[in-house]
Amino acid sequence: MLMNTVQKSTNRRRHARAPVLLHGRYMLPDESEFACTTRDISISGISVESRELPPLGTRVIMYIDIIGRLDGVVVRHTKFGFVVSFTLPKVKIEKMADQLTWLLNREKLGMAEDRRHERIVPRNTRSTMTFADGTQLPCRIVDISISGAAANVETKPPLGSIVTVGQTPGRVMRSFASGVAIEFFRTIPIEKFDENHVL
Repeated sequence: MLMNTVQKSTNRRRHARAPVLLHGRYMLPDESEFACTTRDISISGISVESRELPPLGTRVIMYIDIIGRLDGVVVRHTKFGFVVSFTLPKVKIEKMADQLTWLLNREKLGMAEDRRHERIVPRNTRSTMTFADGTQLPCRIVDISISGAAANVETKPPLGSIVTVGQTPGRVMRSFASGVAIEFFRTIPIEKFDENHVL
C-alpha cells in the first residue's frame, strides 16, 4: 500500500516521492499566478517545473490537476524549478495517498483519467440556472471544480447551450439523469476554490 511506502524516509526526504506528471498553477502572496508541471510528489512535498523561481521561504497556493489545492512553502530551487514542502491534515494525507496510488497504477491497469480537476461539494448547493433566452430555473449544485460544475435542474438545456449558474457563465458539455455538467468559460481562481465558494 502506498501509505506504507510513502512514509519511509529515502534520499533524506521525509516521504518517498512518486514520479507523476500533472499540470497545475500556483499563486504567490502578491496574487500573481503561474503555470507549473509536477516532476514528483509525495504526501509532504512536491517538485515542479516552472519558469518562475519564487524566493526560498515564499508561501504558495498550488492547484494541481487531480490532486487539488495544496498550500506550502518553497524550500529548494532545482535545475527545472523548485520544491514546495507542505503539512497536510490526516484526512488529506489519506486522500492524497489514494490519488497517488491511482495515478501510479492507471496506465498499468488500463484506467482512463475521467476528470481533469478535483471536484468538491460546496456548502451552499442551492443556485439558479439562467438560460440564453433569460429563463431562470432553480438548480442544485452536485459538485464543482475550478473549471466546471454538475447541477441538478428540472428542465435540462441542450448540449452546447450557454447557461449561467449563479453568476458563473459556461457551456453545457454533458447530460445525466437529473441534470447537466457545465464547463465554465473562466476557471475559478485557486485562492477562491473551496467548499465556501458561491458560483
